[in-house]
Amino acid sequence: MGYGGSPPRMGLRVLLYWPNVIGYIRISLVFSAWATRETPALFVPLYSVSTVLDGVDGWLARRLGQTSRFGAWLDVVVDNLSRGMLWSLLFQWGWLVSALEWCVFVCNHHTRGEQWKSSFSSSPPLIRAIMANGFRTPLGVWAVSGLHCLPLWLYAHRTGFLSDCLDLHPWIQSMGMLLLAAGRVLALSAEAWCIWTHIRHLLYNEAEEKKP
Repeated sequence: MGYGGSPPRMGLRVLLYWPNVIGYIRISLVFSAWATRETPALFVPLYSVSTVLDGVDGWLARRLGQTSRFGAWLDVVVDNLSRGMLWSLLFQWGWLVSALEWCVFVCNHHTRGEQWKSSFSSSPPLIRAIMANGFRTPLGVWAVSGLHCLPLWLYAHRTGFLSDCLDLHPWIQSMGMLLLAAGRVLALSAEAWCIWTHIRHLLYNEAEEKKP
């Protein structure tokens, strides 16, 4: 069926898959967090619940047999929307981090689709170690923790939430920041590899198309 017609009934059913409903809830939490950005006691719980639900939707999709291309797309869109909002709130240059993550999203989903997490078998050992089993490895968990939690930790540190609400000692705050920053660097290495392989794919395809 062409784009001008009505979507098939199965397509509409996918929109109401429970993992996708969780995605919609996460979007509402992100916008609610943004509305309370001047109140850390509200912002941190709202943003944290959205982040926790990011781990629930994938598990639920596999459990219920409700995996879908739309769900894989929606999951990353909500992730990037959440982190982009927070990075831009923290720093004037925060949009650069957001732009990088959106670029990686385009690179992965353009060539690898919803199976992008399992398409790194020919990558360097470090990238394979990070990406193996859908990030469910020590390095993968570290990288994902840095990716998701570093901006929230920085926000909580800057606003005094870690000190005033959680009563964390300054050295614990600094140690947490260093560990999450190292995890973000691991994630950056995987992001750089994704972008490079996509560029190489584009150049190879262009060269192939121009062959007589």
